[in-house]
Formats: sequence, C-alpha cells, structure tokens
Amino acid sequence: MSNRRATTFSPLQLDSQLCFSLYSAQLAMTKVYRKLLADLGLTYPQYLVMLVLWEADGVTVSQIGERLFLDSATLTPLLKRLEAAGLVQRQRATEDERQVVVSLTAEGRALKRKAGAVPEAIFCATGCELDELVDLKSRLDGLRERLTRSA
Repeated sequence: MSNRRATTFSPLQLDSQLCFSLYSAQLAMTKVYRKLLADLGLTYPQYLVMLVLWEADGVTVSQIGERLFLDSATLTPLLKRLEAAGLVQRQRATEDERQVVVSLTAEGRALKRKAGAVPEAIFCATGCELDELVDLKSRLDGLRERLTRSA
C-alpha cells in the first residue's frame, strides 16, 4: 500500500483494496520486464508463452492457455506474432485437426539462452531476499487458487 494510509480502515478507499495492490504491483513488474524484454524483441505475454514452450516444446494452444490462464482468442494473436517473428510454428495436430500444436523454431530455442539473464535481473529489481520471494509467490499462488475456486 502507499504511504497515504488513512488513520481508519475504510473498505471503499483505494489504498484499502487488495486488488489495487496486486494491480499496481503487476504494473510495476511489467514495466521492469518491458525494459528487459525489449532486447529479446518480446512483449511480456509473448515471454510467458515462450517460457511455456521452453519447458515443453510441441504443445497445443489449449495446453498453453491452461498454463497461462488464457483463452485461445487471446493466445491466437500472440502466437501469430511469435510465428511472424520466426520464433514458433503452428500446425494442426495429425490425430485431431481441431487442435493446433505450437513448436519452437531453431531461433525460438536459441532465444532461451539470451533470456537466461531475465530472471536474475527481475530478482535484483525486487530488492527482496530469495526466501521472501519464494514465500510471496507461494502465497499468491494460493490466493489465485482460492479465487479461481470461488469464481
């Protein structure tokens, strides 16, 4: 929360909103990523897709969507831009033509090496200790799971 804390808690004050703290932290994080990813020619959402593919190449659009909590209508334009950049290729699955399989190109695989410095730079930008970040991530993952169940 900001330094402008009210002397009494009010649920309708901006600084009392958990969602605003999450939103503004996400904006700040994305701003740091934007600078780092510019050298890679990636946007933050494209970087997330590449992370999924660097973990497991040759996955379906729906599998990527499940990992990133995104639907195919959001993913398709991202994947088209990554394909136009020569980083991925999309093909209909031979066993089920309704599914599209996304695979890294040689250039997409090579980009992983360049991206290796990004996590360390983000870690440094947070100014946090490793155990603090591990705890924060775990707590946020738990919050996301509970919110997903209640939605």
